[in-house]
Amino acid sequence: MPLSIVHHPDYHAELAEGHRFPMGKFRRLAEVLVEEGLVAGPSAFVRPEEPPAEWIARAHDERYVGQIYAVEVPKAVEREIGFPITGATSRRAQLSASGTATAGRLALVHGIAANTAGGSHHARFSGGAGFCVFNDVAVAIRALQAEGLIERAMVIDCDVHQGDGTAEIFAADERVFTLSVHGENNYPAVKANSDLDLALPDETGDRDYIRAVRAAVPKALRNHRPDIVFYNAGVDPHADDRLGRLKLSDGGLIERDRYVIDAVREAGVPLAGVIGGGYSDDLDALARRHSLLFRAAAEFV
Repeated sequence: MPLSIVHHPDYHAELAEGHRFPMGKFRRLAEVLVEEGLVAGPSAFVRPEEPPAEWIARAHDERYVGQIYAVEVPKAVEREIGFPITGATSRRAQLSASGTATAGRLALVHGIAANTAGGSHHARFSGGAGFCVFNDVAVAIRALQAEGLIERAMVIDCDVHQGDGTAEIFAADERVFTLSVHGENNYPAVKANSDLDLALPDETGDRDYIRAVRAAVPKALRNHRPDIVFYNAGVDPHADDRLGRLKLSDGGLIERDRYVIDAVREAGVPLAGVIGGGYSDDLDALARRHSLLFRAAAEFV
C-alpha cells in the first residue's frame, strides 16, 4: 500500500507579498508529491479534521488558544509569532496540529505516515514564536495519550533550529523524550534543555552531521523505548537554505531521513514525519527538498 500522507489545502494561508515565511511551499509540496507519483492525486491525501480548542489546550495555555481561535491576538504576541493571525492563519495552525495527530494515528496502524506541514517546534505552552503558532507535535502527543493510544513518545528533531518549545512543554514529563539536532549558533539565542541536545557548529557538512545523528538515535531509542516517534525532518540545514549554516546537501538530507526512519522502524516503533523548517525564495526547489522525507518514508511502507 502507498505511504499515508496527510495534507489539507488550507495549510496554505495568504501572507503579504515578500513575507519572510515561505507559505507557498505547502501548496507546492503537495503538487510535487503528486507529480513524483508518491500520491495518486489530490483526492488521495488524507485530510485532517478541524480540532476543537479544548484539544489544542492539552498542550497550550487555554487563554492563548482562545485568542488564536477567536482571531483576537495581542500585537506583541503576533510580533513574536512573526506573521499576523487572521482567520486563514488561525485555521492553518489548527489544521496543521490536527494533521500531525492524524499522521500519528496512521503511523500506529501502518508503521509510518507523514504530514505535509508540522514541525512548529518554537511554540511554547504559553504561546507562539518563530513562525510557530501551535506546537503540532506536542498537541499530537497529548492527543494520542488522552485517547489511550500511547503512553511514551519520542521527538527526534532535525530542524536546524533547536526545538525549544517542544523541550519546554515536555520538560517535566518523563514519558516524552526530546532529542534536538541543531545549529549551536542559530535561533533561538537562548536555548531550552531538551533531554538530549546535539548543538553543531556552522558548516558541519554531511559527514559529521550524519555521524552525530547515528551516534545519538539508536541509544535514545534503546533507553527510552517509545510507543511512537515524531520526526521533524526540517530541510533548513541545507547549504542553500537562507537560515541554514550547516551546509548539508540533498544527499545528506535524504541519508539522514533514511537513517532515522530505518533506525526507528528497525526498533519496531511507529514513526510520524513532519516537514519542519525550510526557507528559500525558490519555492519549487524548496518543495522538492521537503519531498525527500516522503521519498525516504515511502521506502519503508
